[in-house]
Amino acid sequence: MGYLCKTFLDGLRATWQGNQAEEKGKLSVPKRSSLRNWWPRVSVRVEGGEAWRELFEWMASAFTAPSFALFTQLITAWVLLPGRHTITRMWRVMEPETRGAHDAYHRFVRCGRWSLPGFWHLLALLVVQVACPVGVIPLVVDDTVAKKTGRKISGAGIFRDAVRSTRNKVVYTWGLNVVLLVLPLHPPWGGEPLGLPVNLRIYRKNSGQSHLDLAVEMVLELAEWFPERAFELCGDGAYAPLAGRNLPRTDVTSRLRRDAALYELPAPRRKGQRGRPRKKGPRLPALPQLAAALTQEQWTPTQVAVRGATQQFLLYTREVLWYDVLRDRPVLLVIIRDPAGVQPDDYFFTTNLADIGAQVASRYGDRWSIEDSFRNGKQFLGLEDPQTREGNGPERAVALACWTYAAVWLWYIRVHGTERTWRPCLGTPSSARHPSPTPWLRYAGRFGGRGFSPGLLRRLTKRNPRTCSLRC
Repeated sequence: MGYLCKTFLDGLRATWQGNQAEEKGKLSVPKRSSLRNWWPRVSVRVEGGEAWRELFEWMASAFTAPSFALFTQLITAWVLLPGRHTITRMWRVMEPETRGAHDAYHRFVRCGRWSLPGFWHLLALLVVQVACPVGVIPLVVDDTVAKKTGRKISGAGIFRDAVRSTRNKVVYTWGLNVVLLVLPLHPPWGGEPLGLPVNLRIYRKNSGQSHLDLAVEMVLELAEWFPERAFELCGDGAYAPLAGRNLPRTDVTSRLRRDAALYELPAPRRKGQRGRPRKKGPRLPALPQLAAALTQEQWTPTQVAVRGATQQFLLYTREVLWYDVLRDRPVLLVIIRDPAGVQPDDYFFTTNLADIGAQVASRYGDRWSIEDSFRNGKQFLGLEDPQTREGNGPERAVALACWTYAAVWLWYIRVHGTERTWRPCLGTPSSARHPSPTPWLRYAGRFGGRGFSPGLLRRLTKRNPRTCSLRC
């Protein structure tokens, strides 16, 4: 039981201390006459309540006064709620004295007076200020399917389920295809980076926009929000063609197909040579054949930092021309080989020719942070649970879940700094995984102004403590 049992007992002791401890731990909630003149107080009985409220204050300009009150209550209930994260269940967690009617929170998500561009703008400013205040801003893009039920859900469709599909069988599911842009943050306690969301789009079939178009839109928005900063965008092989989209102040790193048509750089033009200049040199062999033809002297043994751990690899780099995508702009090809021969060779590229092979491999390894963001958001924060169907409601619900995920990590780093207050799974190196602090914040919370109820305590103590750590 470890740390979770200690957390439960601490919460119970704080509840049983009597009126004096109650007044010490509870944040005051002024009586309201209307939502407009009510400043929402977060009734969270954990260390760092002021830091949690500061996150809401940062977002205040994105909402009207009534919407901001609903936003604060809804997000706080989102974090404290165990189990399925429907809006009605979140409403039941709120303070009975201050909460509004449950349909007000449904309307806030579906058609409230707040816009997603302004919402993401404020979150991106906050995340960049904390995670990358100076220098080049790293970004990771990917998409996932948020499963939904119901025949009429705005933006939903049938998409391939990457989790359940195998090499020989493709599984399809009904839901939202979420294209997410995150900023990988290396936490102060070390280990795998955290993927903090900074922008989001929903891919809709027959809309005329592909996943690449949506990714370009998000990067262009960030380039507008940060006009003096450069970006390093990383994505899996599906987003490799972004290298040919001429994104402003952005270098792209991705995986290459094994059958990619690569060419040598064109030879320099000789003096007096007739005819137009050559645009490409001879075509190179397929990447597996090119790697097999390399001699031992051409490989460079290098220590590469991959997802918080340092590993030994053999690297080979050279400048090539990916003519079908970039035409006259060369890219840096990086081939990575496992010295033990256990893992197959990997092939990456970057448009930043000044990079070295170890930087490219490490940057692509940090791409896994977005996969952890997808898993944490679905398992711990119920990204797929809110039952909103019309208008912008489904997209807004996913955006609120992503904001909550980023806010929880920012709150945790602000309050605990370099301290790691969870226990990793047995038999797993701490540098190879990171959990979500959401269960810790949730279990240490104070529900409905009445402390831990006996039924809630029984449900919490039956939870598997291993769910607090995630396999990378």
